[in-house]
Parts: sequence; C-alpha cells; structure tokens
Amino acid sequence: MRWFWIDRFVEFHSGSRARAIKNVTLAEDHLHDHFPGFPVMPGSLIIEGMAQTGGILLGEMTNFESMVVLAKIPRVLFHGCVCPGDTLVYDVKLLDAREDGGIVEAWAHVGERLVAEAEIFFARLNRDDSQNISQECLLTMMQLLKVWDTANGDAPHQE
Repeated sequence: MRWFWIDRFVEFHSGSRARAIKNVTLAEDHLHDHFPGFPVMPGSLIIEGMAQTGGILLGEMTNFESMVVLAKIPRVLFHGCVCPGDTLVYDVKLLDAREDGGIVEAWAHVGERLVAEAEIFFARLNRDDSQNISQECLLTMMQLLKVWDTANGDAPHQE
C-alpha cells in the first residue's frame, strides 16, 4: 500500500472481525480540493479505509503469505459526510475466507452516525505470481468474480 487510510486498530479478532480508526484532519491535502469551502473526505477514500481494514484481517489469517487485493465492491451505500475533526471508525466482519480470496462486510461510523456500508471481495495472489499476472489471467479472474455484471444481472458483451 502506498497510502494508509487507517491510523490504528482498536480491536482485532483473527479470522473474525476488526475495528480500526482514521482521524480526519485538514492536514490531508485531498481535503483542500474536495470541496473548497466545505471539505469532506471523498467516498472512495472511505471505501479504501474499509478495504484496508478488511484486507489486513484476511491477510493476517495466513500470516500474509499471499497478497490480498481488492477485487470487487458489489455493494456500497453512503449515508453521510465525513469532515475534518471527525474520527472514522471502520468495523469489518469476515463473511467468507478461502484459498483464493474472501468477502467482508464493512461499516464506517462517525460516533453513532453510520456514514457508509459495503460488501467487499478480495482475491489472494501468490507473491511469486503477482508480478507475472497476464492480462488474460486477470480478465478470467474478473469474469469469475462477475465484475462486469450489473445490478439486474446482465453482463456487457465482450468481444
């Protein structure tokens, strides 16, 4: 990871659930442009914080022997804004863990206020293979995860 969107874990139950926090401050550059005069944390970064919390929970199960990468976000709902001065609390529950990946359910709160919730799929990659993944292999994995399926179940045509 190049950027960390969690500050620390406050609970960690191996193979089950985790809670992490992120203190949002005006010292973060992205808040000066999103939005001028009304800084709010971008939804994509809230998702990234939930994904980092879930990815670490999944990776820890195998002592980080494989790389855990975000593969798909089939469901995400936003319920409110996160502003400088807020402390985001990420709660993640592991729904399924397998050799090839896993699924987590995640929630982001500020105090008692729910600001986002998501279901996140992860894929596991062997560290040796992760540098040599071909485009064909990546496309196959994305098809298996039904990345292109829409909410009504249709997949766009691929030629």
